[in-house]
Amino acid sequence: MKVSVLGIACLRVFWELLAFECKKFNECNVYPREKMRSALVFEFNDADFPRKSYETKQYKKGLKAADAILKKFPEHGETLSMKGLTLNCMDRKSEAYELVRLGVKNDIKSHVCWHVYGLLYRSDREYREAIKCYRNALRIDPDNIEILRDLSLLQAQMRDLTGFVETRQQLLTLKPNHRMNWIGFAVSHHLNSNGSKAVEILEAYEGTLEDDYPPDNERCEHGEMLLYKVDKLAYKEQEVSLLVKIGRLEEAAELYRALLSMNPDNYSYYEGLQKCLGLYRDNGNYSSGEIDELDALYKSLAQQYTWSSAVKRIPLDFLQGEKFREAAFNYVRPLLTKGVPSLFSDLSPLYDQPGKADILEQLILELEHSIGTTGKYPGREEKEPPSTLLWTLFFLAQHYDRRGQYDVALSKIDEAIEHTPTVIDLYSVKSRILKHAGDLAAAAALADEARCMDLADRYVNSECVKRMLQADQVSLAEKTAALFTKDGDQHNNLHDMQCMWYELASGESYFRQGDLGRALKKFLAVEKHYADITEDQFDFHSYCLRKMTLRAYVEMLKFQDRLHSHAYFHKAAAGAIRCYIKLFDSPPRSTTEEDDDKADLPPSQKKKLKQKQRKAEARAKKEAEGKNEESSASGVSKSGKRHVKPVDPDPHGEKLLQVEDPLSEATKYLKLLQKNSPDSLETHLLSFEVNIRKQKILLALQAVKHLLRLNAEDPESHRCLIRFFHKVDLMTAPATDTEKLIWSVLEAERPAISQLQEKSLIEANKFFLHKHEDSLMHRAAAAEMLFVLETNKKSEALKLIEDSTNNLAPTNGALGSVREWKLRDCIAVHKLLETVLAEQDAALRWKARCAEYFPYSTYFEGKRSGMYNTAYKQMLTNPENGSASQAGVSADAIASNGKLEAFKNLAIST
Repeated sequence: MKVSVLGIACLRVFWELLAFECKKFNECNVYPREKMRSALVFEFNDADFPRKSYETKQYKKGLKAADAILKKFPEHGETLSMKGLTLNCMDRKSEAYELVRLGVKNDIKSHVCWHVYGLLYRSDREYREAIKCYRNALRIDPDNIEILRDLSLLQAQMRDLTGFVETRQQLLTLKPNHRMNWIGFAVSHHLNSNGSKAVEILEAYEGTLEDDYPPDNERCEHGEMLLYKVDKLAYKEQEVSLLVKIGRLEEAAELYRALLSMNPDNYSYYEGLQKCLGLYRDNGNYSSGEIDELDALYKSLAQQYTWSSAVKRIPLDFLQGEKFREAAFNYVRPLLTKGVPSLFSDLSPLYDQPGKADILEQLILELEHSIGTTGKYPGREEKEPPSTLLWTLFFLAQHYDRRGQYDVALSKIDEAIEHTPTVIDLYSVKSRILKHAGDLAAAAALADEARCMDLADRYVNSECVKRMLQADQVSLAEKTAALFTKDGDQHNNLHDMQCMWYELASGESYFRQGDLGRALKKFLAVEKHYADITEDQFDFHSYCLRKMTLRAYVEMLKFQDRLHSHAYFHKAAAGAIRCYIKLFDSPPRSTTEEDDDKADLPPSQKKKLKQKQRKAEARAKKEAEGKNEESSASGVSKSGKRHVKPVDPDPHGEKLLQVEDPLSEATKYLKLLQKNSPDSLETHLLSFEVNIRKQKILLALQAVKHLLRLNAEDPESHRCLIRFFHKVDLMTAPATDTEKLIWSVLEAERPAISQLQEKSLIEANKFFLHKHEDSLMHRAAAAEMLFVLETNKKSEALKLIEDSTNNLAPTNGALGSVREWKLRDCIAVHKLLETVLAEQDAALRWKARCAEYFPYSTYFEGKRSGMYNTAYKQMLTNPENGSASQAGVSADAIASNGKLEAFKNLAIST
């Protein structure tokens, strides 16, 4: 005790001497850097205040304190760095970087300056530069826990797993009594594919715990750690997978049966059990003996797991004929009685198996007839509720929609609506049928009717918005989507919520309408979301270790590693590439060209044009001011502070179109697709289109080889193959060494392509046509390539297309025939006739022909197109007959909840 008192007294004298020295330096106005560095009073009292202000986000106070210090010590590096870091948080980045660099220059041996420099880079997502700064700081202060912790987070973010292990080991060595350091060290080894070492570390950590651990407030975290160490279910799943791989099938079968006892609705367990018993085929083709064995297996399993739906559904995949019919009847009967709307989605994979769709059709028609006449199922005495007929009609409508028999599908769904007009699902399915039939405006109208029946249902609202965007009713879709966003600017709200399906559908709509600026803006917004998701994982590197959500953390990291292979990112990147390709093919007119055209106009038209421009500018200005007022009014918090959102400087994407080299922009996204979606045909189709325009011959050849590898019989693959070698044949003789090298590669690769072996391009095209002469799209591709190879044979190419026959699909359908042609294929052929072949008469003949096959198509102006949309507009003009009265909702309630009055007017005008 005496020693500690003596120590305190000595320390007090030491502080007083230092304070005297600092006062003397101030009076003399002399600031030697070595003396300042030794002024510990200054370092631990005054200089610490800016850091504390930064940590508590009191940036103005921190800035004021830093300025006060720098007034006395203008070259103090750490204060300069902290001031720069504070300015960075106030969005003054250029000043921030200048001050931090000056701080490092003035005090290059200060770990604080290097640490701050790293934090600055980290805030701008320059993680590699930040890591360099942290390593410089650790050279000066190798045991600084805060810097080591920050470095470990960046190493996890950048997947520098070897460095992550080393840093985590150092943290554990410095502070072994901290649980997070033990867990972090174990996780680092797990991520570095050293699971055994991770288990050893966790067991060593458990050995440090007391007998009564954990306390009640940490039981959840401790349980998560134990599950992370040994998840018994995941352990058994991994064990059975390894047993199958090494051929110990009997043990694996027993283990699969044990897993089924835990979860009898897991389809992968049934598949694994079939593999162990030698009764699994990837293509689904089983012999009669195998089918009998599988039937016996699932009957025994059904007796064991009577409540399992999977054990009843899986036999439908392999049973055939009468056994399939009996099993299907037993499966659908209780679900129709219960009224399960997803029954058709459950059975839709069966439509890809020959004959099963016909059996299902006959079965459901028999059920419909029996229930409609007797109110009972065939051979049953129990009376069915009235809703059973409704859901039977509901299933039949979806069935005929799937088979392309839209007349029958619409009659069935209308019968269901007449039976029970208050079921929202009926209107949604009718909307989907009309979309498939080609009447997109009517589909949007029916979806809006479904939405009006339940204004509080976000899903139905989203379905309605999707249909409107498919019909290119973008403004109406925006207003409808805004019903479930915050007040104010719906664009920003949907963007902030990362509503990617909306942005993709909106971008596709703008692309169809030729508005490339807005389309690009939507597609790039989705790409920005994925970049944000990648950055957002940074916050979880420390949070998950602290909260012990270790299993979810590891899964999140694995998900992040394959993030850009997600379908939404693929659609966004492909959409952006298509926009840039179209922008390259048809660049926007320059201002000079527009001015030249205006100069040729007479004075009266010039005056009218100027007046229109002034009115448009005034209208745009007024709309912008109105939006700003709304956003500022809605952006007032409870405390009275205004949260003004930044105004979008380029709302229509016009600046995005002002790129010098659209193909180089497209290449950025193409590389991401090639890395993350290498097995997608669309990826390599886009690669070919970009590289053939960039004159990158070998890269275009690489894309062609990938297409042939994935699907050599696809019409697009054939197009690219013929176009590429036709271009090669038209190339001039090589002159430079580079051209000669490229030529030698082409000469070596061409014989290796089986489609061209000992054939000219014309012969290869004829062979392709002969092989696929019954397919519309293959005939169209062959016709297009015939015209490309021999432009004087346009008439022959047209004849190839017009002689195509819309054959009946092989089916025993009970209600009418099903034809092979699809609406989207016929539209693609019509565009080919209009644009590539440029034969308007042939295009008109094709349009008239397809209007008979697709009478509901608005594109081909079929005789029934627009029929449902006209009826819906009449309904809107007569509110007493509208969907609001059907739903039992007053007009006032709809207007207040859904703001539908403006929508009705807009729908009528469209």
